[in-house]
Amino acid sequence: MDLRAVLADFPGVRPLAGLADAWYWSRIPRFGFAGALSADGERLLQLSGRGSYDEELAVAVLGFAREREGELFARNAHWGALDGFQPPTSQRDFDFDSVVGISHDVHRAYRLEHPELTPYVRLVFPAYACEFAAAGDETLDEAITRYQMLRLNEFGRAPLPYLKMRYANTRTQGRSTNRGRGFTEPRRLVEELRWMEGGDGSFVEFENRWGRVWRVEWRGGWFLAEYREGGWEAPREVGVEEAVEVATARLFDRDG
Repeated sequence: MDLRAVLADFPGVRPLAGLADAWYWSRIPRFGFAGALSADGERLLQLSGRGSYDEELAVAVLGFAREREGELFARNAHWGALDGFQPPTSQRDFDFDSVVGISHDVHRAYRLEHPELTPYVRLVFPAYACEFAAAGDETLDEAITRYQMLRLNEFGRAPLPYLKMRYANTRTQGRSTNRGRGFTEPRRLVEELRWMEGGDGSFVEFENRWGRVWRVEWRGGWFLAEYREGGWEAPREVGVEEAVEVATARLFDRDG
């Protein structure tokens, strides 16, 4: 496919200053799009910003992705993330430390207006390392779920760390419906930890990006244990604030 010819027909397209073979365009009010050809010219690396587009950031992300595209997708053909990204110094402060690459079977961009273009597009966005499995082993379904959760085109967003959880609350009668641990947001983890008070047999089990798993149970108090190779360690009693603090901190661990 002649990607340059396709891009030339995009509304308002112009060269992206600071990066060769790269362009900016806008098809929808408040949305800014930027794209760059891959190093071999065979693919379009693309990002967008919803009400938050920043050209310096776009150039930095696209340049990083072009240079390290092979590494981005080396472990996972659907969804890959690399840390080591440094946002540019500009009028806006960005804390991103990673770039995520997203294949067409996850994003399905252009499937309606330009379906022939979809297989040639890889989306790339600034992101946070804590948002992705350290092993890079997300399944296709998991990658789709995370793509839908992360709001990657909002450049002013806070991190949404990788978190899988299952729970049962005998007091509220709430429980997870998935067979195993499923993705959720940290606020839900905190809520369930607090709500289990007084519910004998209630538990919350959660997993972070490193695959480490913890369990908090209510037995007249909150009891916390980590799963180690071979089984659960002996639970220790904690207060609810300690349980919340430990759980939240584990989601942002930089080392396994």
